[in-house]
Amino acid sequence: MEINTKMSAQEQLQVQTAVDTYNKEQNVSGRKPSHELGKDDFLKILIAQMTNQDPTSPMENTEFIAQMAQFSSLEQMTNMSQSFEKLTTMINSTEAQSALGKTVDIDLGDAVTTGVVEAATRGTRPQVKVNGMFYDMEKITAVYGN
Repeated sequence: MEINTKMSAQEQLQVQTAVDTYNKEQNVSGRKPSHELGKDDFLKILIAQMTNQDPTSPMENTEFIAQMAQFSSLEQMTNMSQSFEKLTTMINSTEAQSALGKTVDIDLGDAVTTGVVEAATRGTRPQVKVNGMFYDMEKITAVYGN
């Protein structure tokens, strides 16, 4: 007995209509399209793939293991990225704090101002207070020891 694994044009139309209807319902309910795939998306794809696999030719164990390894790698890279962001924030904050009390040159684009760092903020984009004004750390062109 031969099993037909091809969809007719009518079946393809029904599936496409169902998908379009579902997507429209999701967009109305506040779902926003994203151009990035995350680990949740990867799991959804894997589950859909396993649910809809051809019963006459199921997914091989090696394929499944390879996809799980890819998922594990994706999760570890995401965790590393978050850790690097935290580390960058800490380094930038430490750099701003180490400039306290030191004389710095600040590039204002068309001019350079010099002054002593009076205060420093923390966070992803730390700033220093020089001559009563706050400037991004990126504007500092030179730091002088006092």
